[in-house]
Amino acid sequence: MNLLSVRILFIIGSIIVGYYTANVVGAGVTGAVIGVIVSSIIIILEVGMRRVSTRGLSSAVFGLILGLIMSKLVSDALSIMPIDPQTLPLIRVTLTLIFCYLGMAMALRGKDEFNLIIPYVRLRRQDQMEELAVLDTSVIIDGRILDIFKTNFLEGKVVIPRFVLKELQHIADSTDPIKRQRGRRGLEILNTMQKEAGANITLHEEEFPETSEVDAKLVKLAKLLEAKILTVDFNLNRVASFQGVKVLNINELANALKPVVFPGERMQVKLLKEGKEYNQAVGYLDDGTMVVVEDARRSIGQEVKVVVTSVLQTPAGRMIFTKLEK
Repeated sequence: MNLLSVRILFIIGSIIVGYYTANVVGAGVTGAVIGVIVSSIIIILEVGMRRVSTRGLSSAVFGLILGLIMSKLVSDALSIMPIDPQTLPLIRVTLTLIFCYLGMAMALRGKDEFNLIIPYVRLRRQDQMEELAVLDTSVIIDGRILDIFKTNFLEGKVVIPRFVLKELQHIADSTDPIKRQRGRRGLEILNTMQKEAGANITLHEEEFPETSEVDAKLVKLAKLLEAKILTVDFNLNRVASFQGVKVLNINELANALKPVVFPGERMQVKLLKEGKEYNQAVGYLDDGTMVVVEDARRSIGQEVKVVVTSVLQTPAGRMIFTKLEK
């Protein structure tokens, strides 16, 4: 049963209730029409509340309960004072409105810090905490996450935020053919991951409507779930780390797994293009590592034997400087 079926049943039920309620005074048809109108208004309100998150609603309810408790305590304290009994109900109502407003406002303002709100209580042993990894858009489009996922290196569950899925769909519908291809590739990867192990992948519905940037939403969600962010975005890596969120960067993992080479080591590489400096040529290893060869411009297009002179590690990756073997 989907949501549309529930709405239809609700309208039918409202018509029946309205008809039999008004039929007592001989206005059954009018009651049925009122039932349709009232049920339609309620459904419209329900659709309008679609952007209200469960966490925000639970925070507001928590603040409302807190406000009611505080207003009751203060009202009881005032009732023992010599106050006119006719004005006491007005004071109670005023205090209730003030404390309920303050409680809801404070709860909504600090909802990211509430960890004991009912929908987010984690009833589990502390020695059995589940590892969670939140995927961002860049790591899904990159594609290597699928190979890592198949090797079972990722423990625990993988979380796909709803706003990341929406961003992927927006990219897949782009008029730019390159962006469209990247977006569709990302959606295909998600479908493949879902088929590989659907139980270990969950879609998180939290939208954070008060935040517009996807990266900021990712950091908030990772904080809320106490999860790690899996990404290839260097800037997101820095921002999340600064805010105390653990980040797993696939580029850093790939760089760490590249074979170690030392000065004096020999290798064979095919030269593909000119280098930045005079008479340099550039080739690449199978893992994508750039190899710069001195005095080899005339050998572009050929496979040559070289000797390693130095290795430079940069944020973008590793560069190996070599010279032709004599």
